[in-house]
Amino acid sequence: MGGFFGATSKRDVILDVFFGVDYHSHLGTRRGGMAAVNGDVGFQRDIHNIENAPFRTKFEGITDEMHGNACIGCISDSDPQPIIIRSNLGTYAISTIGIINNADKLVEQFLSFSGGHFNAMTSGRVNSTELVAALINQKSNFVEGIKFAQDIIEGTASILILKEDGHIIAARDKVGRLPILLGKDEDGYCVSFESFAYEKLGYTDCKELGPGEIVEISPDGVEVLSPALKKKRICAFLWTYYGYPNSRYEGVNVEVMRNRNGAVMARTDKQLGNAENIDYVSGVPDSGTPHAIGYANESGIPFARPFIKYTPTWPRSFMPQNQNERNRVAKMKLIPVHDLIDNKSLLFVDDSIVRGTQLRETVDFLYANGAKDVHMRSACPPIMYGCKYLNFSRNTSDDDLIARRTIKELEGDEGLNHIDEYSDGTTERGKCLRKCICDKLNFASLEFQSLDGLVEAIGLPKDCICTYCWDGKE
Repeated sequence: MGGFFGATSKRDVILDVFFGVDYHSHLGTRRGGMAAVNGDVGFQRDIHNIENAPFRTKFEGITDEMHGNACIGCISDSDPQPIIIRSNLGTYAISTIGIINNADKLVEQFLSFSGGHFNAMTSGRVNSTELVAALINQKSNFVEGIKFAQDIIEGTASILILKEDGHIIAARDKVGRLPILLGKDEDGYCVSFESFAYEKLGYTDCKELGPGEIVEISPDGVEVLSPALKKKRICAFLWTYYGYPNSRYEGVNVEVMRNRNGAVMARTDKQLGNAENIDYVSGVPDSGTPHAIGYANESGIPFARPFIKYTPTWPRSFMPQNQNERNRVAKMKLIPVHDLIDNKSLLFVDDSIVRGTQLRETVDFLYANGAKDVHMRSACPPIMYGCKYLNFSRNTSDDDLIARRTIKELEGDEGLNHIDEYSDGTTERGKCLRKCICDKLNFASLEFQSLDGLVEAIGLPKDCICTYCWDGKE
């Protein structure tokens, strides 16, 4: 998905942005970049491939190479950025987060009337951030250009722009699917995707941008260039999976929500008499762990870690690109704790079940090490639609999703007319879906968090949360 961080101050902020961007490394896997501006040398930029090494190792020593009182940086799982643009609006650096589903159409429209060109990447695709910049530049000022770009883009686009004068323009996407937060210290301001990133750097909370809100920050203050819009659809997966535990969005802390979410699932299981005589509750690491802690605390069943992931040399973000190697590494990372597995009934909580392939391998690993039963709980409802707005559960076909694929196996296309029933574990169709997935993935039992339970755990009104991947509602 990607994340960004920027700062503008009365002092040099390169080190702040270096650490701030590094704190977003869990959000993307392909590229890292920083762009700064100062009065002596103008713009400077550095971009590195981070597929096989962490951001911090690629940018080590950046303070010797780059200087400036204003800087932006990003972690990306797609195109290289930030990029530097010279246009009718001046020279500026720009970074974006999101998805442009109609990119090819927008490129064709732009080229048809502009007579201009884009730098094409190896695949022939155009850098998404360069496309956003081209759309912005069609207007006479940044605000109108950003609004135009966000209106015409099908998908999601949050934008950071670093201007020549050292000011930063931040624009949250139109319906606020992704967060943008501002922090401040005695010398200036910063902008961040993750709140904890600036708190660790000594900044305090300033404000969280509303949907579609556009602001300009300088060392002296924050100016609202365009007020927030009313419609909000923040992505629920920020809490269940994407977000770092220390962060908060819309005032709701990620770790607290995950604990609460697990507790809601435990209460539901108790009411229905599900999964009794469990020896230990555990989380599928790492994002399933806090949900599992909430489940264990509520149920009174001891929490334990029957296996540990070995991550010192194989962190998630730096897995090999070859699928055979990825599968081998996934197996090599799982180190069992035999005393907590052998002849034990285990209940695991995962943040979600998307395709299920790796989860089946994990369960087989547990049985191979002596587990008596392995029960599974998903901290969100069955995923029925590939995401159109971010990279989570984004597939070439909805049939890649195990819930959707199982429905078609059970009932063909007719089953797609009954998705609501299949999502509900109390209906006959819902029970059938869960049994079939249990058979596929070798679970002793399976339950999904309900949509109402998830909304309860987040604590925001349902109409403020994007639930598209579960119910298809935009």
